[in-house]
Amino acid sequence: MSHPEPSQPVHLTKASSIKQSGGQTEGMIRSNAIVDKCDGICATHMLAKPHTASAVHHHGEQDTVVYAVKGRGTVVSEGGTKRVDLEPGDYALIPAFMEHQEVNDGDEDVIWTIVRSGRIPEVVNLTGWNGEPIKA
Repeated sequence: MSHPEPSQPVHLTKASSIKQSGGQTEGMIRSNAIVDKCDGICATHMLAKPHTASAVHHHGEQDTVVYAVKGRGTVVSEGGTKRVDLEPGDYALIPAFMEHQEVNDGDEDVIWTIVRSGRIPEVVNLTGWNGEPIKA
């Protein structure tokens, strides 16, 4: 064999088993999908109900890839001055420590698949832009 043996078998998380869990930010419903399975990556599901916005937060040392599944949502960053709009099929990269906010200004649910560069997703909620971390 020309490569090492896999460290574990293929893992499946059925959609029906995904429940609200993990670090939360007011205004969003996050659900762990594949977490604590391998060192360098984890995946979550995010639901934003119509006319909601998350608190300002970042994800520590974790880079974040967002894939827009349903609805039209926005990532607000740079102190609230930059808006990146996502529609189904779009991807966005949120760098480590980037303060941001997820916003759903529309009339339908927004669903995103989130992949982060860590074993367990990190969420650091802040008191506002350039604010202090909120103690859990």
